[in-house]
Amino acid sequence: MRGERALNTITGYGAGFVLVNNARHESSLIVLPERIVPWVIDGFEALALADFERLAGLDLEIVLLGTGARLRFPRPELTRPLLAARIGLEVMDFQAACRTYNLLMAESRKVAAALLLE
Repeated sequence: MRGERALNTITGYGAGFVLVNNARHESSLIVLPERIVPWVIDGFEALALADFERLAGLDLEIVLLGTGARLRFPRPELTRPLLAARIGLEVMDFQAACRTYNLLMAESRKVAAALLLE
């Protein structure tokens, strides 16, 4: 069971920003129910194996990769660390990732939204 702290909920989003518990973030980040992890990345084209290795180490069931304003798929070789760790990956645009994160988080799933803000 999770602690009594408030869980991170995405309360809004728009071009170049996301609100987590009403706090505005204007750079890429990884949102988990119990913490927010800064994600220093220069956009979708900069995705690297190390990004997915980092996600694979977070004890998750599923990663929602929000690829910005439009849906783009990472190269399959980049996502192998998630497959090896038996972590699901769903790739979607930024807004869909925000909505889906809230639904899965409310179901107490071990979910992360890796959000590219471009």
